[in-house]
Amino acid sequence: MFGYGFDRRILYGILIIIVIYGIMSMSSNDWISIILTLPAVIIAITVHEYSHAKAADIFGDTTPKAQERLTLNPLKHIDPVGFVLLMFAHVGWGKPVEINPNNFTSNKSRDYCEAMVSLAGPLSNFILAFLLVFLSRLISIFSPNLIYSFYGSLFLLLIEITIMINIGLGVFNLIPLPPLDGEKIFKSILPYKAKEWLDRNNSIFNIVFITLWITGKLSIVVSPIVEFINKGMVNLVYLLTMWI
Repeated sequence: MFGYGFDRRILYGILIIIVIYGIMSMSSNDWISIILTLPAVIIAITVHEYSHAKAADIFGDTTPKAQERLTLNPLKHIDPVGFVLLMFAHVGWGKPVEINPNNFTSNKSRDYCEAMVSLAGPLSNFILAFLLVFLSRLISIFSPNLIYSFYGSLFLLLIEITIMINIGLGVFNLIPLPPLDGEKIFKSILPYKAKEWLDRNNSIFNIVFITLWITGKLSIVVSPIVEFINKGMVNLVYLLTMWI
């Protein structure tokens, strides 16, 4: 999860500058968008971090439970800086779930367990997005007139925003660069010497990541993937509900 491996003072300084610049350039429509995005961001982060904690608990690590992270209470999972960034820059993070791989009791390898714990977060976002796409489809079938009412159209808009935020958070965290979940998943399939090399050069990859992010290069890759997954989910749900 984003937030590991950085000198937080430097990271927070850079992010504060980004947020201030973003706020100064925002219009009234942008502020409305931020307000509409708020529930989606809270839901996406909470589900993501809870899933990390639950997966670690399933594999035998009681650390998340001891730290009261086995809950869907958003206050236990929100990192203030990551939350603000997700609101204003659409890329951010929750409060990292701490795990102790030495506590795993599963008969699976430690690398496998760590990879599954890392995968649980993004996977939960994709599952939630799919369920919301399905809900949106059911509403269009059984309550097609809902879109013509103010509250109905607002509800459908919030569903769509939540879908996109969850897909975006899931895709972003699967990027195989530290300190994201994707890096831990990727490392789990590498030979020992390759893992050692990555660990030795972790700080370099951190710099690469934050440089790509600040310059907007990550969005060049992430945005098309998010759109592709969203369209794929919509098409799949349509096929599954053709008989209704």
